[in-house]
Amino acid sequence: MQDIRKRLTDYFLGGIAAASPSQVLPSKLPKMQPKGRTLILGCGKAAAEMAAVARAHVSGPVSGCVVTREGHNVPSLIPDIEVIEARHPVPDGMSLKAAQKLIALAQKAGPEDRVLFLISGGGSALLAAPAAGVDFAEKQAIGDALVRSGRPIEEINLVRRHLSAVKGGRLAALAGAQGAELITYVISDVASEDPALVASGPSIATPFAPDQALDILKQSGWSVSPELAAAIHANAPPQLVPHPVHILARNEDALNAVCTRAAADGWTIIDLGKALTGNAADIGRLHAEIATDYAKRAGRFLLVSGGELTVTGARKGGRGGPNLEYLAGLMTRLDGSASIQALAGDSDGIDGTEDNAGGYFDVAWGNPDGARAALAENRTYDFFAALDGLVMTGPTRTNVNDIRMIAVEGQRA
Repeated sequence: MQDIRKRLTDYFLGGIAAASPSQVLPSKLPKMQPKGRTLILGCGKAAAEMAAVARAHVSGPVSGCVVTREGHNVPSLIPDIEVIEARHPVPDGMSLKAAQKLIALAQKAGPEDRVLFLISGGGSALLAAPAAGVDFAEKQAIGDALVRSGRPIEEINLVRRHLSAVKGGRLAALAGAQGAELITYVISDVASEDPALVASGPSIATPFAPDQALDILKQSGWSVSPELAAAIHANAPPQLVPHPVHILARNEDALNAVCTRAAADGWTIIDLGKALTGNAADIGRLHAEIATDYAKRAGRFLLVSGGELTVTGARKGGRGGPNLEYLAGLMTRLDGSASIQALAGDSDGIDGTEDNAGGYFDVAWGNPDGARAALAENRTYDFFAALDGLVMTGPTRTNVNDIRMIAVEGQRA
């Protein structure tokens, strides 16, 4: 297959572009300015870019603050809006500072003001203020343990919002207490259609389920003290008046852009699922079997999937996120007899915690034993780096989950 790596990379970048704030936000912003000011509050890996786009399209007095991941800021200052950078996936002192800043701004919103919430994936860690009775250091440790446990992000975020003073609609309740107009804009990184799950929903009301949060903690091996259990049970969210919520982009939008372009290039598109969850390596092994089957058929096939996979039981010091583990799992089940190449990457430009968006491999490289060893040690980053198989984009300033493609050259008719 001629220059397939370049094609897959172009499709990947095209999917990311389709979910960028500059493409999806402007048409949804209010055309008329409020009587008072516009207050912009946001969190997530896309928050700085969303804020820059919003500021360029909003007239009248504007102020605000957003928090994004380190390195995901926009190149130049945004007029009237402070951007704070914090750590991910475990919150740090800047995450706490950002939460305190947003809380203070929200509390000043008046009845003639309009508050725009700009929410994207990653915000759960980036915006972190512990609930009353919860120690910040313990909140950090719980977050780290849950991420390493490999539990679904929906469960992790459920626990996060029960430990929080800003999540689960609490920030919006503060902003709307004096009657301000509220509007939420979401770039979604969750497989579910529920926007409240993105960044643990700081502006969207969610059910209060303290017993479920405690069960998840216990099942993850966390020793729940009586003090922590009492704090979680006491952290009932306030009532929140419903307001407009716009989902601007999701994984499906990026995948549709990929499929449209690939189909125009002559590929037969095979949809393996737009909302996959589960262990990355296991899904990779399963997709290897499907790819092998298509390799026996006549035609050129692009097997496409999305969603958010996880790395279960990651070793301390391991390097490599779910997309590389997916590709390694794929590689372990391919014997080199078929013409197969694959690319998998995270739309935010960061696969796990490293500097790569994901990876690429050609079955002709043929090293299933090396892939197995890399998976056993959670060292897939080093494995793919040695193969020149890392995909590097840098932060993309959007976040709509993963884009995975397997290119299969089938039998000639």
